[in-house]
Amino acid sequence: MRILRRVVAVVAVLVLVVIAAFTGVYLWQQPILLTGTGYAAHNACAVTEVAGRDDPATDLPPNPLVPYLRVDGSGDPTAASLLGALARQKAWYAEGFGCTLAPSRPDLGAASAIDAGANPFTDAPAPTPNPALDEAMAAAFGGEDEILAGALGTRAVVIVKDGELVAERYADGFDADTRQLGWSMSKSVASLLTGVLVEQGVVSLDDDHLRPEWTDDRADITIEQLLRMTSGLEWDETYDLGTPITRMLYLEPNMGDYVASLPLVHEPGSVQLYSSGSTTLLCDILTERTGVGADLPRQELLGPLGLTSAVLEPDASGTPVCSSYVWATPRDWVAIGQFALQNGEWNGEQLLPRDWMLQSLTVTDVAETDDPGYGMGWRTNTMPDGTLRWPELPADTYYAAGHDGQKMLIVPSEQLVVLRMGFTPEASEEDSVVQLVADAIAALG
Repeated sequence: MRILRRVVAVVAVLVLVVIAAFTGVYLWQQPILLTGTGYAAHNACAVTEVAGRDDPATDLPPNPLVPYLRVDGSGDPTAASLLGALARQKAWYAEGFGCTLAPSRPDLGAASAIDAGANPFTDAPAPTPNPALDEAMAAAFGGEDEILAGALGTRAVVIVKDGELVAERYADGFDADTRQLGWSMSKSVASLLTGVLVEQGVVSLDDDHLRPEWTDDRADITIEQLLRMTSGLEWDETYDLGTPITRMLYLEPNMGDYVASLPLVHEPGSVQLYSSGSTTLLCDILTERTGVGADLPRQELLGPLGLTSAVLEPDASGTPVCSSYVWATPRDWVAIGQFALQNGEWNGEQLLPRDWMLQSLTVTDVAETDDPGYGMGWRTNTMPDGTLRWPELPADTYYAAGHDGQKMLIVPSEQLVVLRMGFTPEASEEDSVVQLVADAIAALG
């Protein structure tokens, strides 16, 4: 009996040690795990509630946590956890605002109604078939090569010439009414939103002292530097568990406050460091200046353009996540591109400063950059040294780009907007998109 008691005591101690070790490791790794479950919860909520699809798992990139993720509910809320119990995160759906990660339902106010009448592409008839364009679009989907088609994961191609819808094609399970996530194409939308507010006199590019707690050198950061990614704030854009970008998107209830808390590692204006944090902080400042909150993009940009499908999802504090979270149908995305092509004129009204796109496409000189050719939310084909990023395309080509292969190329000399949407986490879509634009120019020339 004495031996049995000793064995039981040893086993009990071992169990306690294992529990303590597991608890310690879990608490140590919990922030990293929460970024994984936050991604899953937000993705499942948005794909089902915003995009209206029933296959959110197909939008999860390869990740070691994926086999252990459990997702429950749909929008009210959608919850994700590890093994059904650990690192639980919730995403809440609100009409007009999409999905937001928060422990409880955030109060975002009412979403402004949007009238489709301002958008010529919403109810435009299906384009007349054009064999050359059809062939070009087929190649962008991978053609007859099933392996290439699977790797590219193209979901939509839409082409606009001279303001007219001339071609569109969608993957199985997608159509003209399916909202798709632009990821960092949202930064180009944020640039346009900023331009609208500059035109109205609400902000100016050289505004500084943007946060009251910035009493150090961060007070010198300007609106323009946030747009150009030259703020000097510390950042790491690597999409991995626990990095600043995934922490901001999936762990922080107030993303603007998080980014604003980061230290300055470069003199403002001296180094260009690609940063989703800069753009999200910018929209936090814009919502504070206007006092409008989550509805700001709908009131000042999405509404005037008639983008009835467009949704810019906010964080739990009501700040629109302008770096990453614009959802829209492909036709609404090309309307955004057409608005930029028209230099901010829409239905006879000048919504942007007349030189806004010129400024946006002017690349400033910096001592160091990790993204040559990045202006104010848009990238240029003509690089700072005069060479062309894509020699196959006209020098005046510029574009918006997003995670997993989202691209919208605009060619002013051809009056052309070409949109490609897809899910391409493990391949490169770039060559196929460049070829698509080159083929479109040839077909429409």
